[in-house]
Amino acid sequence: MISLKKYSHIAQFQSLIALFFLCMALALMTDNFMTTDNFWNVMRQISVNVCISVGMTLVILTAGIDLSVGSILAFCGAVTAGLLKYGIEIPSANLYIGFTVLGVVLAGLLAGGAMGFINGYAITRFKVPAFVATLAMLTMARGFTMLWTEGHPITGLGDEFGFLGTGWFLGMPMPVWISGIVVIAAVILTTKTRFGRYIYAIGGNENAARLSGIPINKIKVWVYVLAGMLAAIGGLLVTARLDSAQPNAGMSYELDAIAAVVIGGTSLAGGRGTILGTVLGAMIIGVLNNGLVLLDVSPFWQQVIKGIVILLAVIIDKSNSKSE
Repeated sequence: MISLKKYSHIAQFQSLIALFFLCMALALMTDNFMTTDNFWNVMRQISVNVCISVGMTLVILTAGIDLSVGSILAFCGAVTAGLLKYGIEIPSANLYIGFTVLGVVLAGLLAGGAMGFINGYAITRFKVPAFVATLAMLTMARGFTMLWTEGHPITGLGDEFGFLGTGWFLGMPMPVWISGIVVIAAVILTTKTRFGRYIYAIGGNENAARLSGIPINKIKVWVYVLAGMLAAIGGLLVTARLDSAQPNAGMSYELDAIAAVVIGGTSLAGGRGTILGTVLGAMIIGVLNNGLVLLDVSPFWQQVIKGIVILLAVIIDKSNSKSE
């Protein structure tokens, strides 16, 4: 792939064009790809990455990065499962607190938002580079997950909670509905609100944004909080779909999210990109993953191929940035 700067009317649709040709190639290579069951299977799989990638888009638009989303996903899923199954027991006070499905969902979102806040606060208050701060959170969140679960899966969460990951509503899987709502909310946030304009302004030129009176630190903290909460939503979907909170859930999910964002046209330098572009990027990653499985490609080669795709996407991003 090359820069499509000279053909700007085509460049706007390069992700869509890439998705189309990828689907056509897989349809020719395997009979199982173009089936209704496989379509909904792909859509369920990409729903998690869509939620995470939307949060990653907000972060990258401010010229930041968040490497902790996979570990936050695992921790929030574990917190949700643990509270739903075991509640909170305080023997010294002879007290037991049980949780409804709504209660554990809110608890999971709160946990994700809290971890995102720590990321944002460390970055803005102590000037820790985003890469370092979120890498530290990646390690801490994974450690907290192991401590919470004691290294064992938490299973048997019930049909009501499982409906979030495996249920259908009006002919579509619930994860697709949930990720769709996330996308619509994010599109409105980034295109119709002052907060969204501030995000683009910070990523475009942080010094100019500061001189314009934009509260840089406050916006950045909120962006990382939102990224943490969206990772938590991904954790809820994964846990509900598997009916189990796995201590090692979310491994390398941050790489798929970053890949989706970059393939979708968001610049790693910040200030340029769209939520809908990220959705297309997530679809490309999801279709690629699905196609490689259907073609019985070795999991080791799958990692190599995905790495090449990410590298090419970054090269294209840099090429397009230089030509502007």
